[in-house]
Amino acid sequence: MHKNFSYWPKGVSRTLRYPEVPIFQIIRSSARKWPNRNALIFAGMEMTFAELDQLSDRFATALCDLGVTKGDRIALHLPNSPQFAIAYYGLLKAGAVFVPVSLLLAEREITFQLNDSGAETFIGVDLFYPLAKESFPKTGVKNVILTSLADCYPPVNAPVKMLSKSPFEEGVIDFISLLKEYPAEPPDLSFDVKEDLAHISYTGGTTGTPKGVMVTHYNGVVASCQLQYWFTGGDISYRDGVFGIEREDGDRPEDHVVRPGMEMSIVVPPWFHAMGTFAFLNMQLLAGATLIVIPRFDPKDFLEAIPKYRVTIFGGAPQLFVPMVEHPLYSEIDMSDIRLVASGAAPISPGLLEAMQTKIPGAVTEAYGLSEATVAASFGIAEKDKHRMGSVGLPIQDTEIKIVDVDDYTKEMPVGETGEVCVRGPQVMMGYWKKPEETANVIKEGGWLLTGDMGRFDEDGFLFIVDRKKDMLIYKGYNVYPRDLEEVLNAHSKVAQSAVVGKHDDRYGDLPVAFVQLVGGEEISEEELMEYANAKLAKYKKLRVVKIIDQIPVSGVGKILKRELRPIVDELEIEM
Repeated sequence: MHKNFSYWPKGVSRTLRYPEVPIFQIIRSSARKWPNRNALIFAGMEMTFAELDQLSDRFATALCDLGVTKGDRIALHLPNSPQFAIAYYGLLKAGAVFVPVSLLLAEREITFQLNDSGAETFIGVDLFYPLAKESFPKTGVKNVILTSLADCYPPVNAPVKMLSKSPFEEGVIDFISLLKEYPAEPPDLSFDVKEDLAHISYTGGTTGTPKGVMVTHYNGVVASCQLQYWFTGGDISYRDGVFGIEREDGDRPEDHVVRPGMEMSIVVPPWFHAMGTFAFLNMQLLAGATLIVIPRFDPKDFLEAIPKYRVTIFGGAPQLFVPMVEHPLYSEIDMSDIRLVASGAAPISPGLLEAMQTKIPGAVTEAYGLSEATVAASFGIAEKDKHRMGSVGLPIQDTEIKIVDVDDYTKEMPVGETGEVCVRGPQVMMGYWKKPEETANVIKEGGWLLTGDMGRFDEDGFLFIVDRKKDMLIYKGYNVYPRDLEEVLNAHSKVAQSAVVGKHDDRYGDLPVAFVQLVGGEEISEEELMEYANAKLAKYKKLRVVKIIDQIPVSGVGKILKRELRPIVDELEIEM
C-alpha cells in the first residue's frame, strides 16, 4: 500500500471526525448557518437554504401520510430541479431509501430497477412520464407523484417560457399540492446510520449485471465530508446539529479553493448519478454553495451563465468540457472568478486540460471514484498548476488504496507496476442489494473493495488509472456495459453471439461497436440489427456501428477474444 504524504495538500486533515448523523442533516445544518442564502437558482426561481429545508420537511410529512414507512424504497425519476432536491431530502427525512432512476433508461430498464428495489412510490416529471408509465403494470408501484418543470416558473413570466403544465391523469398525485397541503412536521425517527440504508443506486458493478449499490447514511455523510473538507481544508467540527471547520494553526479559509457560504456553482451532472448526488448536491450544499441548476447541458447557455451568476465552481465529465472549449464563446467569456473545476468519470485528455488551464485562473483537477465507494476514492490537489498530468490524484482522507495482482488480490504490486485498484475506507458501500454472493466477490477480508479498474502509483503516491479490468465503456460520463448490449443483441432469433467493443472518441468517450455472428443460414442487414437493439436501449447506450462477421474470435475454452476485434474498431471512422 503506497501513501506518500509528502504532497498532501496543506491545511487538509488526513483523517476526519465524522458525525454519526443521517444525510439530511446536511440541509438542516446549512439552513441554520445560512438561512437566507440561496441554495438553488433554477429558471429564474430562487430558493434559500431555509426554504429547501422547510419544503423537504413538508414533503416528508406528506410521504408519511401516504403510508411511507422507514426503509421503504422510493424511486426518483427527475431531472436536476428544485423538486429533485426537495424530494431527495424529504424522502430521507421520512426514513425512506432513495432509488435514483436515470432519465436515460429504456422502459425495460426502469421496470427492472423498480422491481428489484421493491419501490412502491414513484416520483416523476410530466415530460418523461409516458415512458415510465409503461412499466407500472409490471411492478409494485402504488403511489405515483408527478411534477412539472413549469411549476418552477414565476407566474409573471410563465407565459413566455417554453414549457407549460397540463392537468395530470386521475390517480396521479400532484407534487406541488403536497407541499401546499402538508405542514413541516416530519417524523421524529431514530437512525442507526451505519446500518440504515439511504441509497440504492444501480450500477453494473464489476461485471455489467445491474446491481443496487447499498449506501448507508454514514457512507453518505462520510463521502460528502471527504469532498468538502478536501476543498475547504481543516477537520470536521460538529456541534448542536451544525457542521463547522476546525483548522490547523495558521491555516486560513482563503488558502483553499472553496470558501464556505461564498461559492456560486453551476451544476450540470445529473443528481441521479452518484457523482451528481454527492459531488454536486450534498457536498456543495454542505459547503453553503449556491447551485445554479441546469437540467440540460447547452454549451452556449452554460458559458453565458458563468459571468451572469459570477460562477466560481463547475465540474463534470470531460465530455462536458469538450463542446465548451470548442464553442466560439469560450474565448470571450470572462472566467476570472473560477476557483475550481473538478473533472471525473473518465480521463481528461492533455490537450483539453491545457486549453482549460490556460483560460481558467483557478485549479483544474481530476478525481477517481465509483458508486461502490459512494463517490470518490482519490482527488487531485486543488491548487493552480498542482495537477499531475494523467493522474487522478491522492487517496482522500481516511482512504487507503493499494494495487494488487489481477489474478491474486492478496499480492500487492510494487510501486510503478500496474494491477487492480483496491480501496478501503468508511465510504465503501455496505454491499449489493439482495446479492450477497456478488458482494463477497468484490468486498474482501479487511473491507477491501476490488474495483475492477487497473492502475498504478508513482513514487510520489499519485494514482494513475490505466485501463478497466471490467469490460466497461464510458460515454459522456455514463457507464455502458457491453454485456448489457450483447444480451439485447443475442436475444434476436438470428443472432448466434455478439461482442461489443468501444471506439474511443475525445468528445464523447467510448462509442459502442458491435460485432455479430449470425445463426447459420440466417440473413439480416446490419442496419436492421442496430435498429432492433437501439429500440431496447437507453439513448446513451445506443450502438454506433454493427458489423456482421463470419466468426466471433474465441479462445480454446470459448471465451470471446475482444482484443482481436479492437484493431478493427480502431480503424473505423464513426460519424456522430
